[in-house]
Amino acid sequence: MSSPTAPEAKASGFQGQVPSIAEVVSEIIGSLALAAHAYMDEASGAGDLASAEVAIDVASLAFDRIRERLGAERRLAIAQLLTETRLAYVRRREA
Repeated sequence: MSSPTAPEAKASGFQGQVPSIAEVVSEIIGSLALAAHAYMDEASGAGDLASAEVAIDVASLAFDRIRERLGAERRLAIAQLLTETRLAYVRRREA
């Protein structure tokens, strides 16, 4: 698949330069990690551990696909985010 041309980029909502796939997927991983925490939050009434597990699994798979395209700092930050999210999931599941 090729990257969008200027008219396609504008039509898809991008203004200016189209972000790299690493940037887009990094944002998605962050959103999935936040969603996983929200699904684990019983106080909000969510308490859906199955959905939290799916969000964590998909975020982990996405990270594995783009890991090599990330700089060292971003790679470390995402790895830490996913580790903390997994640990929170395990603690919540065992509670």
